[in-house]
Amino acid sequence: MRNVKLKIRRLLVLSFWTGAAWLSFSFVILVKEEIETSRYQARYLSEITKQLSFKLEPGISSSIRFPSEGPYDRRLGYTSLPDMISRLKNNGFKISAQAHSSDAILQLNDYGLNPIYQEKIQAGLRIIDYKDRELFNTRHPTYGYAHFDTIPPLILNTLLFIENRELLNDKFPTVNPAIEWSRLGFAGMQFIAKQFGSNINVPGGSTLATQLEKYRHSPDGYTHSIKDKLQQMVSASIRAYLLGPDTREMRKQIALSYLNSMPLAATPKLGEIHGLGDGLSAWYGANFEETNRLLASSAFDPEQAVSPEQGKAYRQVLSLLLSQRRPSDLLGSKTGFKALQNLTDSYLRVMAEQGLISTSLRDASLQASIARQTREIAEPAKFMTEKKTQAVLRTRLARALGVHSIYELDRIDLTAKSTIDFDTQQAVGQSLRRLSEIEGARAAGAIGFRLLNETNDPSPIIYSLMLFERSPKGNLLRVQTDNYDQPLDINEGIKIDLGSTAKLRTMVHYLELVTNVYELYKHTPVSEFNKIELHSRDYISAWVIHQLRANPNIQLEDLLNRALDRRFSASPGESFYTGGGIHRFSNFSRIDNEKILSVRDALRDSVNLVFIRLMREVVYHHLYKPGGVARWLEIPDDPRRQEYLQRFADREGRIYLRRFYAKYQDKSPEEALAMLTKRVYAKASRLSMLYQSIYPDASIDALEQFLKKNLPASTLGNEKIEKLHEKYSPANFDLQDQGYITKIHPLELWLVRYLAQHPNATKEEMLEASTVQRQEVYRWLFRSRRASAQQRRIMTLLEIEAFTSIHRAWQRTGYPFSYLTPSYASAIGASGDRPAALAELMGILQNNGIRQPLVRFEKLHFAKDTPYETIMSRQPAHGQRVFAPEIAKVTRDALIGVVEGGTATRLRNVYKDSDIEPIAIGGKTGTGDHRRQVWGERGRLIESKFISRAATFAFFLGDRFFGVITAYVKGPDAENYRFTSSLPVQIVKSLEPTLSPLLNRETEMKDVRPISEVTIAGVPQNKS
Repeated sequence: MRNVKLKIRRLLVLSFWTGAAWLSFSFVILVKEEIETSRYQARYLSEITKQLSFKLEPGISSSIRFPSEGPYDRRLGYTSLPDMISRLKNNGFKISAQAHSSDAILQLNDYGLNPIYQEKIQAGLRIIDYKDRELFNTRHPTYGYAHFDTIPPLILNTLLFIENRELLNDKFPTVNPAIEWSRLGFAGMQFIAKQFGSNINVPGGSTLATQLEKYRHSPDGYTHSIKDKLQQMVSASIRAYLLGPDTREMRKQIALSYLNSMPLAATPKLGEIHGLGDGLSAWYGANFEETNRLLASSAFDPEQAVSPEQGKAYRQVLSLLLSQRRPSDLLGSKTGFKALQNLTDSYLRVMAEQGLISTSLRDASLQASIARQTREIAEPAKFMTEKKTQAVLRTRLARALGVHSIYELDRIDLTAKSTIDFDTQQAVGQSLRRLSEIEGARAAGAIGFRLLNETNDPSPIIYSLMLFERSPKGNLLRVQTDNYDQPLDINEGIKIDLGSTAKLRTMVHYLELVTNVYELYKHTPVSEFNKIELHSRDYISAWVIHQLRANPNIQLEDLLNRALDRRFSASPGESFYTGGGIHRFSNFSRIDNEKILSVRDALRDSVNLVFIRLMREVVYHHLYKPGGVARWLEIPDDPRRQEYLQRFADREGRIYLRRFYAKYQDKSPEEALAMLTKRVYAKASRLSMLYQSIYPDASIDALEQFLKKNLPASTLGNEKIEKLHEKYSPANFDLQDQGYITKIHPLELWLVRYLAQHPNATKEEMLEASTVQRQEVYRWLFRSRRASAQQRRIMTLLEIEAFTSIHRAWQRTGYPFSYLTPSYASAIGASGDRPAALAELMGILQNNGIRQPLVRFEKLHFAKDTPYETIMSRQPAHGQRVFAPEIAKVTRDALIGVVEGGTATRLRNVYKDSDIEPIAIGGKTGTGDHRRQVWGERGRLIESKFISRAATFAFFLGDRFFGVITAYVKGPDAENYRFTSSLPVQIVKSLEPTLSPLLNRETEMKDVRPISEVTIAGVPQNKS
């Protein structure tokens, strides 16, 4: 019985171990089969990929997840999308459609895996016009293989030999290409050995699929931890089964993607380089198509030797594939490049030994010499005028998206739909370029009185046009072009002096002030007007109240028309105290000098003196209106008088000190003293005062040496140095007296002394140190008997304050600069302007006083066919009302008068609607010369040099379109041109056949919402 039990026990044990052995053997077989075939992975992972989907749907998506890092996602703009979307929302855009991802995609994202979808090989910025015609297109990488079949087998096999030899093995269709177990195991053993002190290089265990994940999505394109490596492997494994359990097609896509996107060393000229094609071009100057032709299978004849060109092409390809291990080192340095060539030679020999390449190809490649293309091409690329629009649009788009450079912008996966009309843009651009030739100028009617003459060279003249169309979304830019073959944008990049267009800004602000007074008093009973205390110089308030007294029920539009009918003298005989001095002004045409004109007629005929006097009334109103800053000026003991005098002294002193600092900052004390000595009369007393003003602690000997150096011996012989030293000591004279004795500005003396003591002082330090001296120099101004001088200087500061208010009003209507010259001359162009800003003012007038945004892009389509796809569309604009609609209407009527009978009369009845009826055309012309003038003592003009000449016409065409056209010539030859604003008006006339189709096409304007009533900026409202 006992033997039976023993036998049973042995049988059970044997059965157990037999079963265990069988199970172990089966498990080993199963694991071996799985390693070889990935059959179970294929079944499981392909089921997961079936659930990975995303779809573009209207509205905001709650299931969109943007990546936070990764070179690929950063380069294509995917990581920046949340910030760009936020910026665009703040600028009138909203999300109209967005990708909605499946739950499986979100779950994988939550696990920390890379986004799984078919990623793009090429992407970049594309700009289209409003009819979807292409304006700009860039793709990165620039060169690449469109399909797997276009890769020459020689190049493909070389890649696989270096990086992933089993990738395209068709033996097992379901194999996972992300993991090559033998390679991974060997790399793991080597890594363990190194951890125990073995001095060996650990080979990479990554397949091409895993490498793609690494350099596309890992932080900075590197593996920083085991977690990163696992993330790469799992993501690559799932991506491999996107097309189903059979991975053969995906494996081809992996090889294709790697060749097209592998990161190589950047170059200074081109920046980042990705892909074999761009690498060949950037580093070797090789033609990608030619390289593929040389290395195609059909290019090799077994009966003929491999050509030197083929050997060189293959060596270039092989070296780039090898450089991917350490691209910046192997390509970016001389020693690294030498090491790369040695590595290339080694691979050529090994590959020939293993039969991958022929010995003939090996020998041709070994003999080939290749060099890096490290220098830029000497011949600069010519800037094409046609690219001007592209450059302007890209600059504006980068600013809107918060992108730091055009380089970054061009790589974003984005299609931007602009508002440009491509056909009209091209036609206008061609017309403007023809004006650079005398025949083209003559055909456009640009030769004649106040235009060009037959002797003028038309080629230096730059013509630029901007044309906008009103729409519910804002003012849409339809045309922006010029004939200038440089990147500078004339419309928005320069400041030009334009007299007559400044008249328009002055007139609009004048009407604003009339409106303000009207709104303030329109409900006031007539009997109460006598109780209003008006200053005698507040002419505008007095005039409005007079009109209200005569007609209490007068409407604003009627009042504004009467305001434009007010008459002013055009005589140049009066002198005006403005801008801190006495000035006289002249008219463009002498026949206007004896006239008394209405504001309306003066705008039509562009008469300067009327607007000088109108600006004076505007300034006076700001100063003397009820509550104005100058109402206290007649009060002799008002404490503000002292305050303003101190402010004047400080301001004036700062002006002089900045000027003197610029003069002496680079001079040594000796050089500065020598410069002053030349300007002081050679007299012992004056030179003694000068020297001791600069060196107050100088000894008698030092003064004697200075005087002997700068005075004749006969002159100095009768003077006692000790007496001069004592008498003209700075202790005996204040700064003002020192200046009086030397006939040098006292602040100039102080500055030279200060710099002698503090040679490294900055301008800010100098100004801070001179606070007391600035007041001391103007002590004469504070004496009570100087009432007249005080009044003038206080008025100078008060005028500055008035112009600060005027400047704010101009800025509300689009004035582009942060400062307005505080002088009546600003009414005739002294402060400059920009064509684009004038166009914006026309847009405000067209929109009945509402400032609408200038729109260049209607729709932005980000990341098409990705889980991040987002479409943002421009929404109807909510503009800001800057002045009353009555002001806009009255001003438009006045501008129509400029065309009907004024300086733009040649445009009268030129443009017609679809019924052949003339459309309303209005505008304002402007002409200006910019000169650099040097003045000497007593107002003597020493030099007058021409800088540029410009003529502009800001206009509206019908009730939808408006814009600006500019003719501009720069350089010393500008004085040879005598054209006026008649020239740009004539060009607009010549463009009628080109612009009319755009003007007369059907529009969406019938859908424009009614102009909403919002608070008029800066206008007091009477609530009664």
